[in-house]
Order: sequence, then structure tokens, then C-alpha cells
Amino acid sequence: MTLPAPHSLNEALGHTASDKRLEVLRRVGQTGSISQAARDAGISYKAAWQAIETLTNLSGLPLVDRSVGGNGGGGARITLQGQQLLALADELALARAQVFARHGQGLAGSVGPAHLGLRTSMRNQLPCVVDALQPVGQGPMVSVSMHTLCGQPLASLITRESAEMLGLAPQLAVLALCKATAVEVVPAGGGATAQPDTGCTLQGVVADVSPGPGPQEVALTLPSGHLWVGFAPEGAGLAVGDAVCGRFAPSAVVIGLGG
Repeated sequence: MTLPAPHSLNEALGHTASDKRLEVLRRVGQTGSISQAARDAGISYKAAWQAIETLTNLSGLPLVDRSVGGNGGGGARITLQGQQLLALADELALARAQVFARHGQGLAGSVGPAHLGLRTSMRNQLPCVVDALQPVGQGPMVSVSMHTLCGQPLASLITRESAEMLGLAPQLAVLALCKATAVEVVPAGGGATAQPDTGCTLQGVVADVSPGPGPQEVALTLPSGHLWVGFAPEGAGLAVGDAVCGRFAPSAVVIGLGG
């Protein structure tokens, strides 16, 4: 079988940050079993399958062959493309570590160089620390409580499988991401008192307001110095220096990890 060019695997490698997807693939290659790989990785079978499916979709290549059978029963075999993906991941991890060892000291800080490779259309990217994970009823969702570097509470609503794949746990440093269009900006004290079970609120000061009619795009400077972008209703009359709140739903918050 002819192996694909490395760029064919770019998407899979570019989206595996620090979650367990590559680990699951590696364990499938070691054990020949998806269920065993899931147990070894400490996740559910469903989450393991989702990890493989995500890598397969991102790479556009078959990474695991489930057609193994015979006297010993069925199983799973990592393909040549899957082996190449793991080899490339190992080389990239080594090269990345070497580059950060030479230059990372000057970039060390609240976000750190690990987050520089994240590509997304979401401008709101805020370093946070996980406080707790709480199942939401008997359904598939989990509420993740976090706090920003300046101590403001934040929450995200994600699936149990996503929490498992990211390895979320208290004290873990993460990145909270949110689309600017999901954030409503209102004057501080204007009723933006979100409760943990209904929404999120970040307090800050207006750093910039876009001119023109209609809803105004507003950039907030948070106490930590980070920016958070949202939209104020038409006629809000906000100006640079005003104290404001950005409020949004936990379901709009995506959690990311550095790689």
C-alpha cells in the first residue's frame, strides 16, 4: 500500500492538542482491541470510538481496520496510515519540545507557547483552571466549572465523552473559547447577574467599540489583561473606559487544551 503524503494527515495532527485521541489510536495498535484500548486509556468504549472516528474524519484516511477475525475472534488493527500518523505525531512532539526549550522561556505566561498552534475562528480565548465537573441529571452532558486567572467564574456545558477525551479534572489548565456573536455586552450593574446554572458573566472595561448603526462590537479588557469580544444592543451608548459585563450561555463555551 502506498502511504499518503504527510500533508494528508495535517488535519488530524493539528487537532489533537493534548487530548487522548492519539493515545487511543496508539493503544489500539498495541492491543488489537478498541475495548482494551478504552480500558487502558481510562475512558468509555463510546469515547474511544469517537476518538478514532474524529481522527479518521480529520485525516480523511482509514486509520483502523475492524475486519480482523478468525479463530481468535474479532478485533481491530491499525492501518499503515495510522502507523504513519503516530510516527509523524512523535516527530512533531519532539521537534516542538526542542523549539520550546530554546525559545519558550520568553513566551512563558498565562497562556504559554502551547496554545500558539491553536487555529480557530473564535477570537475569545481565555486561560482558565478547572474547578469541578458535575453531571447534568442522567443525560450525556457535564457542567464544567472553571475560573479565570483573575478569579472570575466560568462554566461550560459539554458531553461526558468530550470531558473524558480531554482528561478534564480539577486544577487542569485549559482554554475557554467562545464566539463573539454569543456574547451580549451590557453596562455593569445593568442586570447581568448570571447564576452558575443559567449563564456566565465576565466583568471588564470597554477597550474598543466599533462605530456604525446596529449592534456594536465591543472589546472588553478583563482584570487579567485579556480581551473578550461581544456585541452590545443598538443604542447602548457604550464608550471606551465604561465598566461592562459580557454574558453568555455555558453551552457557547468550548474547552481547549494546549498541545
